[in-house]
Amino acid sequence: MTLNFSGRHYPSAIIMQSLRYYLAYKLSYREIEEIFAERNIHFDHSTLNRWVIKYAPQLDAIFRRKKRKVSGSWRMDETYIKVKGQWVYYYRAVDKFGAVIDFYLSENRDEPAARAFFDKAIKSSGVPHRVVIDKSGANAAALDTINIRLWLMGCMLLMIEVLAVKYLNNIVEQSHRKVKGKMHQCLGWQSWLGAEATLAGVEVWSMIKLGQMKTDRNMTPWEQFYSLAG
Repeated sequence: MTLNFSGRHYPSAIIMQSLRYYLAYKLSYREIEEIFAERNIHFDHSTLNRWVIKYAPQLDAIFRRKKRKVSGSWRMDETYIKVKGQWVYYYRAVDKFGAVIDFYLSENRDEPAARAFFDKAIKSSGVPHRVVIDKSGANAAALDTINIRLWLMGCMLLMIEVLAVKYLNNIVEQSHRKVKGKMHQCLGWQSWLGAEATLAGVEVWSMIKLGQMKTDRNMTPWEQFYSLAG
């Protein structure tokens, strides 16, 4: 899979650089528009918004094929994200070393939402041997459901140890900062599609910065990001 830039009025290098500026830094669409205008490259901030919505999810999909394996000891938590003026829930997990495992945006904070997150994370990273959560009953219930499923499948050895230890979860709570910073910078998102796309792109950049991409060790983070374009 490679990104398809056909039909675009700007070279792929310009599109990728503007995407990285937006996803990596606390810059608004208008500020990036101004930065490029100084270089005599003119595009509207709404154009950049369309690029984020189109390409950030594709960058996430490409990155997942190049992502390094994570530890089987997870730290999971959810935080608040504002979309269309309403607070919704953003589920995330990191491993014990701080590597990002997965993420999931949901309108609800309940057992089905937590289970949907864990199903997505397990699909991408395998079944963990341990998950540290907060004292949320919904998260514990979701893991109980997954353990029952594993037991019924005869996979007792894969059943997940569930711990609720506050200090062990500090690492995932701290890792929310990048996402929360982007939300505050753009004053929340005006569409669900825009929120999901931006969050996926921000997470890709975070994972690259954390060294989670299988690539030449001599490549800089920005070179790794641009290499995702194919």
